[in-house]
Amino acid sequence: MKMGVIGAGSFGIAISSLLGKKGYDVTLWCFLAEEAEMLQKDRENKELLKGVLLPENIKCTNNMSEAVKGAELIVTVVPSFATRETAKKLAPLIEQNQIMVNLSKGLENDTLMRLSQVYEEEIPQARIAVMSGPSHAEEVGLGLPTTNVVASKHEGVAEFIQDVFMDKTFRVYLSDDPVGVELGGALKNVIALCAGMSDGLGFGDNAKAALMTRGIAEIKRVGVAMGAKTETFAGLSGIGDLIVTCTSMHSRNRRCGILLGKGMKLEDAMAEVHMVVEGVYTARAAYELSKRYNVSMPIVNEAYKILFENKNARDAVADLMTRDKTAEHL
Repeated sequence: MKMGVIGAGSFGIAISSLLGKKGYDVTLWCFLAEEAEMLQKDRENKELLKGVLLPENIKCTNNMSEAVKGAELIVTVVPSFATRETAKKLAPLIEQNQIMVNLSKGLENDTLMRLSQVYEEEIPQARIAVMSGPSHAEEVGLGLPTTNVVASKHEGVAEFIQDVFMDKTFRVYLSDDPVGVELGGALKNVIALCAGMSDGLGFGDNAKAALMTRGIAEIKRVGVAMGAKTETFAGLSGIGDLIVTCTSMHSRNRRCGILLGKGMKLEDAMAEVHMVVEGVYTARAAYELSKRYNVSMPIVNEAYKILFENKNARDAVADLMTRDKTAEHL
């Protein structure tokens, strides 16, 4: 089977390596021609994912048509801010009923749409799925055991993707809730930023555990308002992804948060991480979603004020701790 992977960031490289090792004919599309040439020659991006070598059956190209023509599955792994542009480029190349699965985690800031909705709007002829879960590129690329969950509103599509990806190092579960799967993966990045800030401020495990627990409550609250199922947020794409993103140094969101907690400016912290920090972009969209759906999201609101209104992180924590008394289930 031919597979096309759109996006050669760290996770695009890791997923290409995973599929290549399974023996598929994989074509990896790179945004930059020089990046495609480097990967084709060196089989490794030492800056983004050192130590993960692309098998020889993976072709790297800057020609998008070459990547998707005849592909039985197209995997999209581009940053949230590039999703609309990528979808527009893909649209004339995608055949009727061609299957796509989006692995990127984020929301479109201007429209507040889930990324799969962007693809559906621009490429209505495709059958689209979403896959998410606790899956750092560094570990997927090295073949360490990882589990994800896949969901689609198109009959049989999630099952097909499950079969494509399943092996002894990558286990995939099915879900009938694409909305919840996608929202969990997107919104947890905001909470991971906050968990990093807590670490940067020198707070302990108690504070981080509280952030994670109350954070998943906020994600679930807005998710259900948007049509997701409550139980999805107790699964891999909810609490599972939240745990790994809030606790691991592989997490670029946590690393950026640590720098912010130590007093670094946002632009400098993002430059220091040197990779896309999706939580920064998603924080703005999450803040707007809380207002659109009239849902209480105090952690998200404070994150927004820290990121975009220059609020002091320590003051934000104090304001969260001294909010009006309430019951835990509210």
